Amino acid sequence: MLQDKGSKLIELRGDITQELVALANSLSGCLGSCEIHSEKIAAPFEQEIVDQLRLAGIHVVDTWQSSMLDFSELPFTIDALPEVFTQLRVQIEKHGLKARKVQPGVTKIPALPESLKEVDGHSVNVAAAESPVNNHLYPAAVNSFPYFQEDYFGSEQAAKKHLTRYFSSSLPDTYKETRDQLSGIDYSTKFSPWLSIGSLSAATIVESLQDYEMEHGANKSTYWIWFELLWRDYFRLLHLKYGKMLYRAQGISSNLALTARPTAYPARDHESFIKWCEGSTGTPLVDAAMRELVTTGYLSNRLRQVVASYLIYDLNLDWRAGAAWFESQLVDYDVYSNQGNWLYIAGRGSDPRGGRKFNIQKQTHDHDPQGIYRTSWGAA
Repeated sequence: MLQDKGSKLIELRGDITQELVALANSLSGCLGSCEIHSEKIAAPFEQEIVDQLRLAGIHVVDTWQSSMLDFSELPFTIDALPEVFTQLRVQIEKHGLKARKVQPGVTKIPALPESLKEVDGHSVNVAAAESPVNNHLYPAAVNSFPYFQEDYFGSEQAAKKHLTRYFSSSLPDTYKETRDQLSGIDYSTKFSPWLSIGSLSAATIVESLQDYEMEHGANKSTYWIWFELLWRDYFRLLHLKYGKMLYRAQGISSNLALTARPTAYPARDHESFIKWCEGSTGTPLVDAAMRELVTTGYLSNRLRQVVASYLIYDLNLDWRAGAAWFESQLVDYDVYSNQGNWLYIAGRGSDPRGGRKFNIQKQTHDHDPQGIYRTSWGAA
């Protein structure tokens, strides 16, 4: 896509600030004449990087773009954001707020200078697409999303192809009934990997959803696709309101008893965490899920909740360690949704029920009664 627009993608490895400063010098020879355009992300680490770049003399233009709604049209200020998602949903629906309009993309991008051969003494890599890794550690990986699905491998073009495929089928009509299934291609929308890297926007999804409803009619399942995108927006709004508070042990809870665990964990805690990460806890459903995660980088929403609950309530470990592990593994990692969902399960976020502890035996009975999923990941 970049080549079609007249440019190329270069790949740099190292400290983000150092590499971008070096690239700016290589391109212009003067930091003050270089401008970086990026997505505005309201999370502490990302904001710190932008601050460092600006301190280094680079003009950074960061643009908010990842939400479904235009937050300037909200019927309340960020400070008055409802504390519970349902309250937000009611207000949004009452005021009839719609998704943002899809904006046209750029058609031309300036070419890289021919003189750009190296950055800070290192040769420049022109990045090329790679094929999916062929890993047969578990037979189930062959049919897992997105690891071995060639049609899903790629960026914007693959995203558009999948979007068209999904809304050309009847799958939107059954989304609410199937979304809690554990494995397979069609039980959920599978938009998340492209949403997470910006190859697909929430507004584009809603545009296709509305076209589908105009042709086939709306129902509770098509509504639920919009509903889940609104949850995604809510986690963004929580970051805009609370910022770094979302990264504390107690999160945004007013319960001061929810304090951080000691920095130096007992050896048994470390061992329990490692077993959880690698899928060797001895609890079959949890182990199967964690093996799928580490093998494919993906996990169904239901299982993300189950393994998070297990770490927090069964192993009594710090929820932040689980959130960090997900960050390191997920191909669809989204800082807002990841942090928001872990806080929600831990009872340190916006859930009025004070956390969600899942009964593992019930979850196993309800979602894998015949043991097909557990067997496929060698955890039966």
